[in-house]
Amino acid sequence: MKLVRLFTGLCLAALTGFPATALDRPVLKGTASVIDGDTIEIRGQRLRLHGIDAPESGQLCHDANNDPWRCGKEAAFALSDKIGRRPVSCNLIDQDRYGRWIAICEQNGKTLNAWLVREGWAIAYTRFSDDYVREERAARRAKRGIWQGSFVAPEDWRRGTRLPPKTKPANCNIKGNINSKGDRIYHVPGGKWYDRTTVNTSKGQRWFCSEAEARAAGWRKSKS
Repeated sequence: MKLVRLFTGLCLAALTGFPATALDRPVLKGTASVIDGDTIEIRGQRLRLHGIDAPESGQLCHDANNDPWRCGKEAAFALSDKIGRRPVSCNLIDQDRYGRWIAICEQNGKTLNAWLVREGWAIAYTRFSDDYVREERAARRAKRGIWQGSFVAPEDWRRGTRLPPKTKPANCNIKGNINSKGDRIYHVPGGKWYDRTTVNTSKGQRWFCSEAEARAAGWRKSKS
């Protein structure tokens, strides 16, 4: 296996023109495009960040109030904001079964893999590495990112495990709906559209206990 990685690394270095370190560990540098919270692309090469597992793009987590939020997309946005257009340097250490390089990537001397776990946008992928367990513990203690509430481990989510939907809180009867235009509108009991309105928490809709709570969260009252 080591000889295969050595040969692959030397061929990749020759074909793409980026340098190799320790012969079998080429280094890829350049501007990175974010694919998701733990995958980037540099110069046409897709790289999976070593030792971490971030929520999938379509994955939902629950916040401290048990409300669903799009943690997978937020993880990708956080990584994209962190990287910007500044160059990234990645040590390529292996390849996965999909042909992606497994990499440890740095920017300005700081490891992006560790940063993602420390900020709560990914967990330590301990099935493959214990490198970022300490960062995960720090994120959990501080309740950063996905640790602010509950979530399914990304690996389990890929296998089909989902969080149970949020149920309606007792005595909270105001329906927070999001229409096709993205407008956030709340409906009070007795309103014209109240009985026809459904609350789908997987789409970010929610129940409120008071109109003041709904307005504070950014919803407006239905006009009828």
